[in-house]
Amino acid sequence: QVQLVESGGGSVQSGGSLRLSCAAFGDSYSSYCMGWFRQAPGKEREGVAAIDSDGSTSYADSVKGRFTISQDNAKNTLYLQMNSLKPEDTAMYYCAAVFSPFCYANTIVAVTTPDRTFGYWGQGTQVTVSS
Repeated sequence: QVQLVESGGGSVQSGGSLRLSCAAFGDSYSSYCMGWFRQAPGKEREGVAAIDSDGSTSYADSVKGRFTISQDNAKNTLYLQMNSLKPEDTAMYYCAAVFSPFCYANTIVAVTTPDRTFGYWGQGTQVTVSS
């Protein structure tokens, strides 16, 4: 079993930056994909960024060049550095994990059923960007 705990959300003005963290507690696995997802009120949950155990990363088009996903394996922590934030980035942000040798960052970031694909989810952290 794995528990994911997000932190780092908050309120910023347009153009500002935030760094989200997702600490993983429990069992460790050598093969995995982890991702950041977001859900705004009235909208479906969407993939933002993903990373796999090979270190490959992938991003939604809407955040490319602005967001960076990274991990610190020694700390069992996933990060999302968000720069040049826009009001449309306002959402609840979740980290998620799936443990499998057959997941790949470039495909899993765009999965249409993330709730069915990722077995572990954090509780979410709110990001609000004002104009």
